[in-house]
Amino acid sequence: MSRRSLLVAGAAGLATATTVSPSAAAPARTTPRSQVPTLIPQPQAMELTGGKPFELTADTVIAVRHPAPEAHRTAEQLAALLRGATGYRVPVVSGDAAPHAIRFATDDESPSAEGYRLDVTPGGVFLRAATPAGLFYAMQTLRQLLPPAVESAVPQPGPWTIPSLHIADAPRFAWRGSMLDVSRHFFTADEVKRHIDILALYKINRLHLHLSDNQGWRLEIKSWPRLATYGGSTEVGGGPGGFYTQEEYTGIVRYAADRHITVIPELDMPAHVNAALASYPELTSDGVAPPLYTGSTGIATSLSIDKDITYRFVDDVLGELADLTPGPYLHIGGDEALATKPEDYRTFIRRAQQTVHNNGKLMLGWEEVGLAEIAPSTVVQFWADAKKANRALAQGAKLVLSPNRKAYFDMKYNAQTPYGHDWAGYTDVYDGYTWDPATYIDGVGEAQVLGAEAALWTELVTTIEEVQYMTLPRLPGVAEMGWSPVAGRAWEEYRYRLAAHGPRWSRLGWNYYRSTEVPWT
Repeated sequence: MSRRSLLVAGAAGLATATTVSPSAAAPARTTPRSQVPTLIPQPQAMELTGGKPFELTADTVIAVRHPAPEAHRTAEQLAALLRGATGYRVPVVSGDAAPHAIRFATDDESPSAEGYRLDVTPGGVFLRAATPAGLFYAMQTLRQLLPPAVESAVPQPGPWTIPSLHIADAPRFAWRGSMLDVSRHFFTADEVKRHIDILALYKINRLHLHLSDNQGWRLEIKSWPRLATYGGSTEVGGGPGGFYTQEEYTGIVRYAADRHITVIPELDMPAHVNAALASYPELTSDGVAPPLYTGSTGIATSLSIDKDITYRFVDDVLGELADLTPGPYLHIGGDEALATKPEDYRTFIRRAQQTVHNNGKLMLGWEEVGLAEIAPSTVVQFWADAKKANRALAQGAKLVLSPNRKAYFDMKYNAQTPYGHDWAGYTDVYDGYTWDPATYIDGVGEAQVLGAEAALWTELVTTIEEVQYMTLPRLPGVAEMGWSPVAGRAWEEYRYRLAAHGPRWSRLGWNYYRSTEVPWT
């Protein structure tokens, strides 16, 4: 099946005054590489102000003067991180505080809902943002300014210093995503949360969960229970599979929301439905249930388009999914409908889209949905065919780009990679970093693009450790592409910043590929 089938050293180093701006890939004045923070994504603007750093001590407190309740949650997340590694109490208090505090405050001047300002002085740290999301991203930047040892769950020797600086930052694109296929191989709710932890560090704000396919249905649907209990009972290779209860799914959604990540659930239709057809033969054209499928290659399947029960099924499953999902989007797949006649496909997409809208949601679909009549509010995910994407754009839709030659993380790094595919070619770190969503498709500009999303299909990726290996070190590049100004990005400089993140991943216990394109330290 085509789709399935400048900067190294301590992040807390000191530097002479310098500025990093969108107009320059490196600081405007010479600064030793070892003294520049190795932040990913690169901030919109950063000035190293010189002088003494701020040092965490046993007296450090976190003071919250932001009106949003979520600001206290972010402060507690930071405090938990610091307590584990430093052994300090790091209390969180409301209102102002004594000197030598880390302060969370509102910022009425920020033009962006996700933007923030971060100031570090010898006497205190100031995180300012208009929204809780902005504060959370400021906190992730502060986290990266600390040494990798801060990720330890047990006390480590200091000192815990942060260089004096000023950062003014906001994202380029609103959509910075990661898609995880939990259908071909099932990953538990706790394993998905481990994946979310990676996304949070790099300001990724969309988690797209591919919940159904030929090999497995992974979400409990109370009105159609055999979808999960039977359709979810296996996976590629014949393993036991699994599914999320509705409580487990809402737990994933809540965990992601606490990290300002919106879950985008996908139930693929009208194709990629063998697990559903095996569970309920009345959804087939001939009323005969196919056997469960455990292969790794594609098979052509389709819901029966002309049966009333098909649309009762669509209404029920999308209705329950909408009730469980607070985010604005439902992804209906719509790709590779090889066993569905073109006119039937257009009919199905029209009716499925209406169901999505009836449930108060916006529809997402793979680029093929552009062949049907879609609403201007539709978000279309490009993966291979620019003509189909342009058909969607002509109807007013916006694009999220996941080009298979750049952002499919199931593609091997090289011929020696032990996991994944190679049908779209090899994608090492350089390949995954050196493209731009606003110029990748000829004739498509930035105003038509919501952002980028990395996609990881799991026919040949079987464990969460393998997911991490295929995700890192490529995901930070997609995160930077979605966040940072294009003028500030350069491969030769980026690969040194990326290298400095290896020790942090090791501290966190994350598995990653040691690409020879990166000068790991």
